[in-house]
Amino acid sequence: MGRTRRTYRKAYGVRLLLSHHPEVRKLKRFNSPSVHGNKFWKSSWLLMDYLNRRGFPEGANVMEVGCGWGLLGIYCAKKYGARVTGVDIDSEVFPYLNLHAEINQVEIATLKKGYDRLRGNHLQEVDVLLGADICFWEELAQPIKRLILRALRAGVKLVLIADPGRPPFEEIGEHFVNKRGGALLDWTAQRPRRSEGRILKIGNIEDCGL
Repeated sequence: MGRTRRTYRKAYGVRLLLSHHPEVRKLKRFNSPSVHGNKFWKSSWLLMDYLNRRGFPEGANVMEVGCGWGLLGIYCAKKYGARVTGVDIDSEVFPYLNLHAEINQVEIATLKKGYDRLRGNHLQEVDVLLGADICFWEELAQPIKRLILRALRAGVKLVLIADPGRPPFEEIGEHFVNKRGGALLDWTAQRPRRSEGRILKIGNIEDCGL
């Protein structure tokens, strides 16, 4: 008898449907993300592992930028009762986000915006800004840098960005380490499979005051 092919992974209390899961395959017939939103990117596991080890305030207002399938925000909502908005320039990713929110039994708000379209009014009530695998093109470095600066001016207390260590991410990281007291952390997550990368941290969880 052949081995049954697994259609999902589970780690940190959240369930991720793999690309060959019937529900994901069904969505792919009608929704075709165009900005690398066609699958889950694993740097989200790095931030889940980081938050799982370091802790996170209950009930925080979280924005996940470049959210894609939204698993990182879903983790925050499920484990910490966070109020989460998933932001992406490509609305075709939102059906995948909504599917994962449903199977993980949480509610996630969505907002279609590019990095340069997120203004102070979108950010002023956000406590924590998250992003994973969002620095994949060189031309994204400056828009993401400007977004982080706007977020800090708007009162965001903690920014966490995870990446395998691509050059645009390192450029952003070095800027905020030198100018804003940020920190670049080497991080390894063992679940659901071993993954390594870097985390840019600006601010402190304790500053959220929740």
